Amino acid sequence: MMTDNENLTILGIESSCDETAAAVVRGGREVLSNIISSQIDVHTVYGGVVPEIASRLHCENINGVIRLALRDAGMDFGNIDAIAVTKGPGLVGALLVGVSEAKSLAFALNKPLVGVNHIEGHIAANYITHKDLKPPYVCLVVSGGHTHLAVVKDYRSFELVGRTMDDAAGETFDKVARAVGLGYPGGPKVDKAARDGDPEAIAFPRGEVKDRPYDFTFSGLKSAVLNHINLANMKGETVNVADLTASFQSAVVDSLVGRTVRCASELGIDTVAIAGGVSSNTALRREMAAACEKKHIRCVYPEPVYCTDNAAMIASAGYFAYLGGVRDDESLNAYPNLKLG
Repeated sequence: MMTDNENLTILGIESSCDETAAAVVRGGREVLSNIISSQIDVHTVYGGVVPEIASRLHCENINGVIRLALRDAGMDFGNIDAIAVTKGPGLVGALLVGVSEAKSLAFALNKPLVGVNHIEGHIAANYITHKDLKPPYVCLVVSGGHTHLAVVKDYRSFELVGRTMDDAAGETFDKVARAVGLGYPGGPKVDKAARDGDPEAIAFPRGEVKDRPYDFTFSGLKSAVLNHINLANMKGETVNVADLTASFQSAVVDSLVGRTVRCASELGIDTVAIAGGVSSNTALRREMAAACEKKHIRCVYPEPVYCTDNAAMIASAGYFAYLGGVRDDESLNAYPNLKLG
């Protein structure tokens, strides 16, 4: 089915980690449906995502999730112009479920197939919430597996100017949450606990990378938090979880905000976006907005539902890739270590 660009309707499929998701998006920005089947309750028992279990659950859930997405959009496959699917990065087994499903549908329905970079999907989530957002802008992508600072030059042109040298910000949140007994997933639990704490109670370090002003490092911060906990345990002292999480979160947020705003200011870019699971963190949103306001920089971020893994963002990114002429075939594969750009 051929259509004009504003009405181009994409079915998005996402299965890179522990959410099985499908969505229908029109014109890259209008979400007609967004279905997410989360596996958090299953993986919480193990304290993190178990790849084999994730893959099996994707196999069980993916057909039903796609049916629900079409139903909620009031459509059938005949109304879909193209199919977009996450091809990487992510867990290889989980990715293969989505890629195999998308290839089968594209072949059976004779629809164009578009493989999408998951990180580009997170960036594109901002187009859903902010209909007027256009490149260029600086985007901070922060999640359990990624901490990237990118200049978005065009809808499909990215320059990676900063990244973590060790742990991703979200991974650090998970490890600290586990260390203080908050459990998995760590990000939302730390965010909640920190609201009752003093962010200046403990002087945790803000890591710097020599001669790399836009790069991040969180391994030293993680070690400092663990050392603080271990020292308290050796002394028989009780750890104040609220103060510890607030101080830890403050250190992470300071690092993220400082580099992002400095990058935009130094490059003369007047808009900053944040994306990824950690972009739903209340302290990060508050501090980024405040820092941007001081520099007269616009700050945007997606609605919380589009921060974590979802298929609407994949359909949005797929829309811009489709307009750019991207077409994949039966050779499309899963790329667990796919890079941005």
